[in-house]
Amino acid sequence: MPLYLFQRNGIWNCRGTVAGRIIRRSLKTTDKTIAAREASQIEQREWKRRHDGPGSVLTFAQAAMHYRGGGKDDQWLSFIEDHLKDTLISEITPGYLRTLAVKILPGCSGATLNRKGLTSAIAVINYCAEDGLCSPIKVKRFKEDSKIKEPATLEWVNAFAANANPHVGALCMFMFMTGARIGEAIALQWNDLNLDDRTALIRQTKTGSDRLANLPPPLVAKLRLLSEMKIPDRGVFGYNGRGDLWRVWAAAIERAKIKHLSPHCCRHGFATGLLRRGVDVVTVAHLGGWKSPALVLKIYGHANRNRNITDLLAQNEHIATADSDNALKVVSDSE
Repeated sequence: MPLYLFQRNGIWNCRGTVAGRIIRRSLKTTDKTIAAREASQIEQREWKRRHDGPGSVLTFAQAAMHYRGGGKDDQWLSFIEDHLKDTLISEITPGYLRTLAVKILPGCSGATLNRKGLTSAIAVINYCAEDGLCSPIKVKRFKEDSKIKEPATLEWVNAFAANANPHVGALCMFMFMTGARIGEAIALQWNDLNLDDRTALIRQTKTGSDRLANLPPPLVAKLRLLSEMKIPDRGVFGYNGRGDLWRVWAAAIERAKIKHLSPHCCRHGFATGLLRRGVDVVTVAHLGGWKSPALVLKIYGHANRNRNITDLLAQNEHIATADSDNALKVVSDSE
């Protein structure tokens, strides 16, 4: 039977059962003619859902809402959602996504096309697929050019901190000594810290799980100083978003007269520093919150170019190689 229309506070609503589903919702209009049309469209969608499956009527906006409702989030989701909006999930094919990415991000690199144009959309669709709302999707990524990105060193971090305000200096050291991503560091709250045990609970935005990071003594000292100057309604480092950070970050680099490195270079420095000190790749991946040791190897495990390194096979003792630093060149980390 058709949905029953009724008014509440002047606004038309509908209720009834369509295709075995109980429907009761506001039509958000005071015009009965428009309300009747809306109710008719609801009926058509419900019957289509019944015959063709839930994915046939699921829009990307609805899928994104379901994704966020599951505690998921992504910094680029709103960007791609603005372009997909009411597009039906059933109409979003791999080719459609790739074409859209190129259209809305003209002239961008493969890494940017993947990060902004594909990753969030794929994550939303496949999350809904796990709940049986649609079919999963697999999209061929755009080719990314490997770019060597210099890791921060302890000397760089100390020089930066000496010329930055206490909050930004501590933030820099925190990322370098825990491997935290910039978003994870900014999100750190005081109840995530236990300075007596020298630990920080890092809520990982990429893997969806939390990890407990060790805080070396110099970092604990800086965090204790910050605890004496807490900013109300702010996290540990006093910033609500990345946009507030870039200007003061660049200013500290200028004052220190050091090479311009991005905040993410501190995470590179964490991995590179541990690997150069002989820490195995499995442990580095675990401590830094990478999804797998294979990912760490892909990003950081570059070959030593010194041919003479094979002389080690004839030695009983380890010898240093002149080109040892080249063994761990860092490639831009998409994580």
